[in-house]
Amino acid sequence: MADAIDFYFDFSSPYGYLAAERIDGIAAKHGRSATWRPFLLGAVFQKIGGSPLVNQPMKGPYSRHDMLRSARLHGIAFSEPDNFPVNSIAACRAFYWLAGSDAGTAHDLALALYRGYFADNRDLSQPETVVETAAGLGVDKDALVAALQDQTVKDRLRAENDAALERGVFGSPTVFVEDEMFWGHDRLEMIDRWLETGGW
Repeated sequence: MADAIDFYFDFSSPYGYLAAERIDGIAAKHGRSATWRPFLLGAVFQKIGGSPLVNQPMKGPYSRHDMLRSARLHGIAFSEPDNFPVNSIAACRAFYWLAGSDAGTAHDLALALYRGYFADNRDLSQPETVVETAAGLGVDKDALVAALQDQTVKDRLRAENDAALERGVFGSPTVFVEDEMFWGHDRLEMIDRWLETGGW
C-alpha cells in the first residue's frame, strides 16, 4: 500500500465532519489509508489569530447554509448542534490515548463522536459524552476517565497541536498527500484527482 495521507481535523468542525465521512473512501480508492490527526483549532487561533467561521459577520450565515447544502449533496446526516462550536479537548485526549494501543478503535471513536455531535446533537464538550461513546465501542470507562486527566495524554495532545502548527495547519479539515497540503472539505475532489494523476 502507498503512503498514508494525513487527515487533520477539529471535532467541532462541521466541514471536518463531512470530510471524515468521506476521506477513508477516497484514500482506499487509490490504495492508501488515511491517518487521522485531531487537533484543537482554538489553540491554532490563539497562535495565529482567527475565530470560528460561524461567528464571523456575513460568513457565518453563509457557512451555516453551506454546511447543510454540502451534507445533502453527499447524503450525510447533519444538523447544527445546540451547543456549537465547542471545545473538544476530551475528545482529542480520548483519541490519542486509544491510538497508542488500538488505532482502529481510536478511528471508530472519532467517527462515532463526530456522528454523535453533528447527527444526534450529543454535547461533545462534555467528558461524559466522550466516555459513554467510547464505552459503546468496548472501551473501559474507568480507564478512559483516568486517561483524560493523565499528564502523558495531555502532553501528547499538546505535541500533536504543535506538530500541526509546525506543518502549517490552520484550519479543519486539512489533508496532506505527502507534502502537498489541501485545506477544506471542498478540496476532497481535488485530492481524489491528485491521487489519481500523481499531481500537476
